[in-house]
Amino acid sequence: MAGGPEDRMTEFRRLSAFSDGGSGGNPAGVLLSATMPEDRLMQQLAAEVGYSETAFLQPDGDVWRTRYFSPEDEVPFCGHATIASGAALGQRFGAGTYRLRINSGEITVDAIESDGGWSAALTSPPTHHADAPPALLASVLEEFGMQRDDLAAEPPPAIASAGANHLILPLRDKATLERMAYGFDTTRDLMTAHGLTTIALVWREDDALFHARNAFPVGGVVEDPATGAAAAALGGYLRDGGHADIRRFTIVQGETMGQRSLLQVDTTGPAGSGVTVAGTVRQIDDATVPPTLDALR
Repeated sequence: MAGGPEDRMTEFRRLSAFSDGGSGGNPAGVLLSATMPEDRLMQQLAAEVGYSETAFLQPDGDVWRTRYFSPEDEVPFCGHATIASGAALGQRFGAGTYRLRINSGEITVDAIESDGGWSAALTSPPTHHADAPPALLASVLEEFGMQRDDLAAEPPPAIASAGANHLILPLRDKATLERMAYGFDTTRDLMTAHGLTTIALVWREDDALFHARNAFPVGGVVEDPATGAAAAALGGYLRDGGHADIRRFTIVQGETMGQRSLLQVDTTGPAGSGVTVAGTVRQIDDATVPPTLDALR
C-alpha cells in the first residue's frame, strides 16, 4: 500500500468522480478514519452528505477496509465512490495502488496524479451475468413506459454484476434513452425484490462509445450521473457474453442532468475477471461540515 495512516486520522472529502474536465462527474463523500464508525453513524453521515454514495475507509495493515452507504442503505460496491476514494488516498498518501477490502472481497484502485490533477482506475470484483427474467423485464418496461421494440436486437437484456447486480437494458435509439422516466416507489420495490442496485439504460453510438442513464431508486436517488459499478458490469457482460469485439470503450453519462461524465472501460482480462474502469476526479468546493462528522472525531 502506498503511504500509511496516522493513528487518529479522520478526514472527510467531497470529490466528483468521472468528471469531464473541470465539470460534471458524480459527487461522492469519502471518509478516511483510523477506525470504522458504527453502522448507524455511517448511514446518518451518508444521509447528511446527500450524495448517491459515501465511502468509508479504515486502514487494516496493507489493506483499506471499505464500505459504501447511499442516503438510504448500504450498497455492496460503488464504482464512482471507489474512484473518489482512490483520489482521496492519493491526495493524502501519494500516487500508487491501494488495496480495498469491500464486503464481497478485495479490489484495487490506482491513484494517478498528473498536471491536470487526480484520476483513478479501479479493478472491479469478478464479473458474471444471467438472462433477465421475463416477468421482471415485463414489469420494468411497464414502469419505464417502454415497449419491447424499444430494446436493441443485440445484446439482450441481462442482469450483470461486477460486485453489484444491475439490470442492463440495451436500447435501440438515443431518443428512448433521453426520455427515460419511471415510477419511483414501484420501481424501487421491484428492484429490492430482485436484488438490483441500478437499472442501466444503454445506447451504443458506435463500437467504442456508449451512452447510459442509471436509475437508482433503491438508494433514494432518481438518477445517477456516473455509475462505475454498472460500467464494469456492462463491460463484463459484453466481454463474457461475446457481444462485443472491442475491449476498451467510453461511456458518456449524466448529460441530461447537466453533469456530463466520462467513464473509460477496459475489459482486456479473461472472461469472468474484474473490469477496469477509470476517470478523472475534481474537488468539490463545499465547506459544509455534516453534523455527524463531529461525533466521529
